[in-house]
Amino acid sequence: MNAITRRGFASGLLLSFAFAPALAQQTTPVAPRRLPGSLNTNRRLDAWLHIGADGRVTVCTGKVEIGQGAVTALMQIAAEELDILPGRITMVSGDTALTPDEGVTSGSQSMEMGGTALRFAAAEARAILLEKAAARLGAPAAHLRVQDGMVSAPNGNGVSYWALAEAGLLRREATASVRPKPPAEHTIVGQPLPRLDIPAKVTGQAIYVQDMRLPGMLFGRVVRPPSYAAQLLGVDLDSVRKLPGVVAVVRDGRFLGVVAQREEQAVKARLALAAAARWSLPSALPVQADLHAHLKTLKHDTTTSSEKQAEAAPVAQRLQASFTKHYLAHASIGPSCAVAQYAADSASLHVWSHTQGVFPLRGDMAKVLGLPLDKLRVTHVQGSGCYGHNGADDVALDAALLARAVPGKPVKLQWMRDDEFTWEPYNPAMVMEVSAGLSAEGRIVDWQYDVFSQGHNNRPGNPARGINLMPAWHLEQPHTPPYPRATPQPAGAGDRNAVPLYDFPNQKVLHHLIPEMVLRTSALRTLGAYGNVFAIESFMDELAEAAGQDPVAFRLEHLRDPRGRAVVEAAARLANWQPGTRGDGSHGRGFGFAKYKGLSCYVACVVDIEVDRATGGIRVARAFAAADAGQVINPDGLRNQIDGGIVQAISWTLKEAVRFTPERVTSQDWDSYPILTFPEVPQVQTVLLNQPDQPPLGSGEASQGPAGAAIANALKHATGLRLRALPYTPDRVKAALERS
Repeated sequence: MNAITRRGFASGLLLSFAFAPALAQQTTPVAPRRLPGSLNTNRRLDAWLHIGADGRVTVCTGKVEIGQGAVTALMQIAAEELDILPGRITMVSGDTALTPDEGVTSGSQSMEMGGTALRFAAAEARAILLEKAAARLGAPAAHLRVQDGMVSAPNGNGVSYWALAEAGLLRREATASVRPKPPAEHTIVGQPLPRLDIPAKVTGQAIYVQDMRLPGMLFGRVVRPPSYAAQLLGVDLDSVRKLPGVVAVVRDGRFLGVVAQREEQAVKARLALAAAARWSLPSALPVQADLHAHLKTLKHDTTTSSEKQAEAAPVAQRLQASFTKHYLAHASIGPSCAVAQYAADSASLHVWSHTQGVFPLRGDMAKVLGLPLDKLRVTHVQGSGCYGHNGADDVALDAALLARAVPGKPVKLQWMRDDEFTWEPYNPAMVMEVSAGLSAEGRIVDWQYDVFSQGHNNRPGNPARGINLMPAWHLEQPHTPPYPRATPQPAGAGDRNAVPLYDFPNQKVLHHLIPEMVLRTSALRTLGAYGNVFAIESFMDELAEAAGQDPVAFRLEHLRDPRGRAVVEAAARLANWQPGTRGDGSHGRGFGFAKYKGLSCYVACVVDIEVDRATGGIRVARAFAAADAGQVINPDGLRNQIDGGIVQAISWTLKEAVRFTPERVTSQDWDSYPILTFPEVPQVQTVLLNQPDQPPLGSGEASQGPAGAAIANALKHATGLRLRALPYTPDRVKAALERS
């Protein structure tokens, strides 16, 4: 019994006041040591790994496969650290009932966060197994060797992981105290292992949520308002209920949906329900031609992304320019889809979704549906198209709302093409204003940059502040989305990559976040980086021209980062960059460079373009890229990410923009929102600068900005025309050529 207790209640009470600071200091819990990557928030080893007595290892990850090859790379990391063949591993990803909570698969962080966590967890699990093997074999753990899970002692005796496996073996806190293998010992990491997800995709197996079939499945469709501000005046539900196969018709506020026995019946019922609804249709959107001027008139929250001041040579010449980009759609090839099944007896819900964040989605859905978290399970299933916050999360709530109307039956809810284009969250339109001063020697001595943008990251995940699920906004008791907030640097959102990697003595970068929803926006691959790199790298070329220098040499003159310099030089070598060459009016080449988020993968890109001056059409004939993503886990996967980003950037730069009138969004199909076609895809060559002693860096969003900027600079090189407004559609290019 301690002294305070022996002295009795009164004395103890007195002491508690007299010595409160000292006692508080003694009893304050010590914060746990920070662990690497996602291990810090998922600190149990058995959350990541299960060693089976059957010779199988189950690896659990909160990161999900969205076509980037992440799950294959994560399998390689686990196999490497455990010293087992990859074929022994079963990967389980993105399931709120089975996997660690790693938030959202986004920001090119699967390797940086998830891969790092798995590497340390697997290394520690191996050490635990070796400790048990040492006791079994009577040999020091340091003298044991492992080959595909078989542990061997110097005397020839051995025991397998599977014989050592026992219940609760990994039921313990991770310590991250075991160092992973040095890169020199890697035999699996760094190899081009075949992707786990590709065979099913190329052979037409049911790998996508759009392909799911469950026993007794019903089919759903929704009817959306014709515009954001449209109000439902009335609807004849009875006429729809009488249609063949219709099982349920749901109305909750402005939310309308149907459930039918067969999919074609659901499609017909959707058309009938749309015809039976009467809406008001106010003019609530700006005129598209005035969009960027309109954005600047709206209230904006301004933060300083970067500021530095230093003595420098005086400004001898100042240049300034304004760049713009339009709203971009995800334009997923497969419209969003989900399956939901509500069990009335247990008041529980199971949702299958191609969301990029099963845990954040569960949190928002639970609040909307009034369910405890333990009554709602979200399981990831791949979707045919994604790369950002498209309609995957919204359609999951759609499916759940309809599933509640038919308890016990799974409901597959497939959006139609116009649902996807009209209601998905877009990548925001942006205005980038830049001013720079050159010294007499041609050095940039002052850099001023302002970016205006709506919110770039309005995913589900913070139900305490609001709900980022669009169907919830249409209910009779509607939920509201959270107030957009700026994501701090260095990652940023609208100001992602707004802070150049180049070295300028005086610099100020301001981010003007526009909270008002003109069109609905959220995360699309790169967030603001594509627009910011387009503006910065276009302006770097303009400054190089004003300084009378070659664009590549000018960049190197302002770039101290040695890895950045190496990437710039490698891309120039790969493309056989020749300073001083001139375009011939129709052919040209351009350069672009960035380090994604200032934190992740370095990419430099060169493109060769051909311009049809009669039509204004631009064709990218060839593209060259150099990338440094730190340690390369799977070179084929990394190269695919870089090449795919270049192709996507070509489509964004030359074709894509969401169209709208003051009443509604008019981009509702592939005719009104064209994307790059297969014949238009150029030859792409990519060289990887492997850094095996460095951490892996996110690469999935690293090449879009440099590629888009390289096209802009190639157009100027080919024709002398500097276009500062995206996209470079044929009509826009032709009109500019005619004016020049």
